[in-house]
Amino acid sequence: MKNLWNTNEAATFSGPLGECVYGSRLLGAEASLVLHGGGNTSVKAEQSDIHGDPVDVLYVKGSGWDLATIEPQGFAPLRLEAVKRLAELPALTDTEMVNQLRLNLLDASAPNPSVEAILHASLPFTAVQHTHADAALALTNTSDGEQRVRELWGKSVVIVPYVMPGFDLAKACALEFEKQANSDTVAMVLMNHGVFTFGDTTEQAYNNMIEVITEAEDYLIATAGVDITSSAAMATPVNATGSALDQAKLRGHLSNAAGRPMLLARTPNQRANTFAARSDIADVACRGPATPDHIIRTKQFPLIGRNIDEFVANYHSYFERNQDRFPDVQELDPAPRVVLDSKLGLLTAGARISDCEIASDIYLHTIDVIEASEGLGGFVALPETDLFEVEYWELEQAKLAKSGQPPAMSGEVAVVTGSASGIGRACTEALLSQGAAVIGIDLNTSETPVTPSFLELTADVTDPESLATAVTTGVERFGGIDIVVAAAGIFGASNEIADIVQSDWETTLSVNLNGVTNLLQATHPFLALAPGGGRVLLVGSKNVPAPGKGAAAYSASKAAVTQLGRVAALEWAEDGIVVNTIHPDGIFDTGLWSQELVEQRAANYGLTADEYKRRNLLGQEITSGDVGELVAAMCSHSFRKITGAQIPIDGGSDRVI
Repeated sequence: MKNLWNTNEAATFSGPLGECVYGSRLLGAEASLVLHGGGNTSVKAEQSDIHGDPVDVLYVKGSGWDLATIEPQGFAPLRLEAVKRLAELPALTDTEMVNQLRLNLLDASAPNPSVEAILHASLPFTAVQHTHADAALALTNTSDGEQRVRELWGKSVVIVPYVMPGFDLAKACALEFEKQANSDTVAMVLMNHGVFTFGDTTEQAYNNMIEVITEAEDYLIATAGVDITSSAAMATPVNATGSALDQAKLRGHLSNAAGRPMLLARTPNQRANTFAARSDIADVACRGPATPDHIIRTKQFPLIGRNIDEFVANYHSYFERNQDRFPDVQELDPAPRVVLDSKLGLLTAGARISDCEIASDIYLHTIDVIEASEGLGGFVALPETDLFEVEYWELEQAKLAKSGQPPAMSGEVAVVTGSASGIGRACTEALLSQGAAVIGIDLNTSETPVTPSFLELTADVTDPESLATAVTTGVERFGGIDIVVAAAGIFGASNEIADIVQSDWETTLSVNLNGVTNLLQATHPFLALAPGGGRVLLVGSKNVPAPGKGAAAYSASKAAVTQLGRVAALEWAEDGIVVNTIHPDGIFDTGLWSQELVEQRAANYGLTADEYKRRNLLGQEITSGDVGELVAAMCSHSFRKITGAQIPIDGGSDRVI
């Protein structure tokens, strides 16, 4: 492992806390050391209290902060001596430990200190760093793990048998450190958990961490013939061969087990595909996680294959076998978070795509640990009693609860055509704001801010093959389709019927009508599998009930789309799919309307441009944002029992009314 400490860069971070921030970020940037909020660091320093009196302070990573991006305010300042004294108590509940730590903060607005704060305080070093290094876990997660750790590092490390994080771990570490530590001690290895290193400065602690992990990596190469630095996360991004439709079917079953819609993202990764196709996958993958810290993201073990019912039954049994020790806990949803399938590869589930990505990152590193441990004689995880204790630990569950109640459409997937601009873009943004993942399809790219929940694809709705490819790509990314918004369209040339140019007529109908037909055909198989029922929203036009002169092609195409939607509502009701249509009028903040065109049209009516934009009964301009909000509302479950409806959004048109 490369040592990335740069003296000049470190000098830009002032004081011991600043150096700790710098060292923490170096650890956090290396996924093989810590993943997604894992690990913790600390530094001890002197600070003056409000009276000006000196106080010895422990700055320890705050819960919820990620080492990769941590700031000084991400460290909780604790009264060092008071926290050290907590380790002298014979016992301390988790709730009381958190309470005592907060009582000893020097800043009431600081985050909750790490649950390992007492451990950090007890170690007799200025700087302490803790990681869940893959290379170390590969050594400890074997039947003779302690022997291998001792063989590699001798008496330069303190070895601590597995103890659940928190007060008991702090006590155990203090005891073992007193027994085993000597002048050569540079690290403390916690079996099935991770590594602590320390020093008089953060730089020393960091150097020690890199040194011991490098030694572990070299040991794995020499002893197991495994280069764990060639991480699965860096493997060639290749999808497994299973179909998108099979993925969507599995997502439907998984969502039903979870009791709510879930995304099911496919990880395009050659190493993961190979791992999922192992003949012994049901054995090696179901022994448990690399470290119990991962269990709240991945559950105890992955689903092997596609038998959701069997997984759920096994999870219920697991809960029943272990719940007696925690009589007040409620069973979590039993749906898997990681799936390994020989045809579909590695898939991960979550209410948000970020949840899927976290589970995927963790499992790719789990593959590294399992394969390396197998090279040392066999991967061994903790017993399920220990895993259950962490999965249902109130402090771990609090981490998940901090993310808050997910938005209404979390776990659902929408396809929006014409997503790069105008109404399509507004619909995309409105659906994203409601928590949906969105597959945007357009001929062009958009200015919509990049977010993992938005997958922008280039395709031509008039080309069935191009459109079907985009839909398949989107399903592989998110797992299925719940919502379809057909917003792509063109106005076409304005000509009276006698002057229609045939090519203009055909182009307008090809985009506005055939494009929608192609979209419905490509998405129907997935909509029929939507966990909460499929929803289709077609963007029609005020020109359907109230056409105007010179817009025959546009009006006819939108009228045909409206009729298509009515037929779809009739045909697809038995599949649980609702189909509704909106009819906007004069959405002037789209590319169809230039200021020059607005002024020209306004002059025809003897109006100013602003008056023309508000020429409706309510006297209000209708924006693309207004349309987007209506679309999101009509795709919500409030409209779940309405189908075949046509809703105008025009401020009230006397011609329509």
